Amino acid sequence: MRARIVVAAVVALLIASVAGAQFRRGRRGYSNRELRYATLEDFDGSFQFCRAVFRQASNGDGGNWSVDFPRADQNLSVRLSELTKTSVGLDDNGTPKHLLINLGAPELFHCPFIMMTEVGSVYLDDLEAAGLRDYLLKGGFLWADDFWGDYAWDVFEGQMRKVLPSTTYPFKELPIEHPMFHSLMPLKTLPQIPSINAWGGPGGPTSERGRSSATPHARAIVDEHGRVMVLATHNTDIGDSFEREGDSREYFLQFSVHGYALGVNVLLYAMTH
Repeated sequence: MRARIVVAAVVALLIASVAGAQFRRGRRGYSNRELRYATLEDFDGSFQFCRAVFRQASNGDGGNWSVDFPRADQNLSVRLSELTKTSVGLDDNGTPKHLLINLGAPELFHCPFIMMTEVGSVYLDDLEAAGLRDYLLKGGFLWADDFWGDYAWDVFEGQMRKVLPSTTYPFKELPIEHPMFHSLMPLKTLPQIPSINAWGGPGGPTSERGRSSATPHARAIVDEHGRVMVLATHNTDIGDSFEREGDSREYFLQFSVHGYALGVNVLLYAMTH
């Protein structure tokens, strides 16, 4: 009963803030000013969204690291501050701070979690793979999102095998009963969220690749203690539910509310495990 009350209260708060979301819709894309790479001085104890920058594989499937940037980074940080007591770092304009991270850089180890989008196109060199391996094994957390179909999965998994061997660290389906999905707002199902353009409006499809991506997956790599190190949300675009929350009331109500429930749960898990 208490869990249902908490969920209802959170959903009501998210729905009530649609007007705020409309105010924050802003423009798509980014300026050079927003291409801020992390420095050690940036980490002051507050939460700062860390997004990994990567090169695209020649055989990749998808966009690049900047998909959903920076609006998704900013909006998820706002919701985290609204729904929890997490101290989110703000810049001089009151906008949540968001940082870009090179996987071979020492600043990586100061991020409680890192986000990667469109990972069906990712390419990691030896330095980046080694940096990500050390980060994950020393307590870091990677969330990989927004890639559709078997081919994109194979590209991503192939690059991750440069990081962690499949014999020791296989990907496993993460059941909806896992504590990660119940950190604050208990989830009953993993939402399949299309990009707003692929959806097209009420009644539109949720699978971006038709039957080949009809089922969303949450797959994970865990360490020897059972801690999730890598979460891969496949056949779904959770990031677009953050980025495009203010572009359509219908999209917000059908997708963003569920995307934020998942997103806040994931961040809380990453920061406490």
